Amino acid sequence: QVQLVESGEGLVQAGGSLRLSCAASGRPFSDLVMGWFRQTAGRQREFVAAISWSGNSTYYAHSLKGRFAISRDNNKNMVYLQMNSLKPEDTAVYYCAADLTYGSRDEGEFTYWGQGTQVTVSS
Repeated sequence: QVQLVESGEGLVQAGGSLRLSCAASGRPFSDLVMGWFRQTAGRQREFVAAISWSGNSTYYAHSLKGRFAISRDNNKNMVYLQMNSLKPEDTAVYYCAADLTYGSRDEGEFTYWGQGTQVTVSS
């Protein structure tokens, strides 16, 4: 069973930056495609970004590409989400997710989930 633990929760002003981290355990990290999703109250979970097993390929929600960057460190079993030029509409609970297959933006195709971490962007 894969365990995912997010960190980096915070309150930041619009225009600022924040980096989220996610620690994975329970399976060789290089087996896992890693992703980030986010959710606001009353809305479905939204795909943010994902990264391939080795980290040499990434894909993003079209609206976020250029401001957000996903990366991973396979030596540390960590995945990161660097968020820049934050906007109040980026306020959400951010979830780390993992799966064995690459290419999906659908939350239903990610098997493993963290508990979520709150990001609040003030105007």
